[in-house]
Amino acid sequence: MGGDPSGAGGASTVAATGGGGSGSSGAAGTTGAGGNGGRDGGIGGAAGRSGAAGSGGGAGTGAGDAGATRFSFFATSFAALRRLSGNANGFGGDLRFGQANGLAGADEICRQIAETSLAGNGKTWRAFLSVTRGPDGTPVNAIDRVGNGPWYDRRGRLLTMNRAGLLQTRPQGADPIIVNDLPNEDGTPNHNPDGTGIVDNHNFLTGSTNMGVLAGMNLSDTCQDWTSSASSGGRPRCGVTWPRASLVNWIYALNEGGCAPGATPPGADQGTPGTVGALGGYGGFYCFALTP
Repeated sequence: MGGDPSGAGGASTVAATGGGGSGSSGAAGTTGAGGNGGRDGGIGGAAGRSGAAGSGGGAGTGAGDAGATRFSFFATSFAALRRLSGNANGFGGDLRFGQANGLAGADEICRQIAETSLAGNGKTWRAFLSVTRGPDGTPVNAIDRVGNGPWYDRRGRLLTMNRAGLLQTRPQGADPIIVNDLPNEDGTPNHNPDGTGIVDNHNFLTGSTNMGVLAGMNLSDTCQDWTSSASSGGRPRCGVTWPRASLVNWIYALNEGGCAPGATPPGADQGTPGTVGALGGYGGFYCFALTP
């Protein structure tokens, strides 16, 4: 959509670091909390930054993994949506995923992605989506689905403390590393997550106003309540994981071009018309774990 993201460039570099995390310095790492490479490497750095576990912090899947305990928010990665959908273009606007309705299917997608990132996390996951007709036949607002907070990303970094904090242009009080580049299930900021180049992938499905509620009874805003993958199924409301030009609000910034599966190609500002990637995205959505 033109222009550069505000505050997004540096965040990708920070999040890409941290592979093994030996935990050789810091209290949590010296007792075997240091973990083995991969996705969990460096997660304990969240504790290390606060001084609780020294400069190395606890890493991996051991006791020092602050991210494992706090993990309660992520933006679905394109890789995960491709894998679960069995489609190189993702799900599009039909998120039923074998369930009775779009909300239930999206919740299951969240659960399975979270389980891949942190096996046995045992949390109840909810997609941040609104619909005109929920399971009981009444409208459902995204903000009413996610509990009361606080929420943290996979690396234990704060997203925001409460629902009031969510209802800001960017999540209030979020860690500076992620506030303008919301992270995926592995804790990697969404802008250019694989390091291959500049991508236009910021639009995320919400079907909501900037207050996290249904805008009206227009099924076009929700891809027929997340049951349509047709290009004519609507123009779903989207927020942005990272700001780009005048698109800033993480809940609602624009309406996408359609509901068909698709992704904006790397290096391009627009994708195939009629798809969830027509104007900069791939049909991603936000997932929250219910917290006490």
